[in-house]
Formats: sequence, structure tokens, C-alpha cells
Amino acid sequence: MTITILYFAGLREALGTHRETIDLPAGVGTAGQLRAWLRARGGAWAETLAEGRAIRVSIDQAMARADTPLAAGAEVAFFPPVTGG
Repeated sequence: MTITILYFAGLREALGTHRETIDLPAGVGTAGQLRAWLRARGGAWAETLAEGRAIRVSIDQAMARADTPLAAGAEVAFFPPVTGG
């Protein structure tokens, strides 16, 4: 399954990329599994996407939870929490 991932704000800066298109391996079928798989890349990925860090995720521009399923062609965005003022 191929998806597109977008990284915003501090995540983009820490990871050195704003977008990537990837083929997911078997067993990666939810937003939480995707985050864990990306974390397994190590280095900045492990630190930036660490479990417990406040990071929001959306799938096809709708807020998602860790158990939200992924579909082929999905656009997944990771971004820090945003506050208003």
C-alpha cells in the first residue's frame, strides 16, 4: 500500500523533509503502527516521533487516532499541537 506523508512545522525541520511517498510493509495498517514504523528508522526519527511526544496526525485531512486505519493512497500528516489566541 502506497501513502503520502506530510510533516509540518518543527517536525519538518527536525526530520529534514516535508513530504515522502512510501510503500508500507505488511503489518503497518494504522496511524499508530505507521508512527512506530517511522520511529524505528532511528536517529532524529526515533527522537522526533517518540512515544509520549505530543504529535497530532490526520488522514486525508481529518483528525486521526492511533487506531485509525490507513488506506491505499492516503495522505497522512504529522504536526505538533496548535494553540490559538
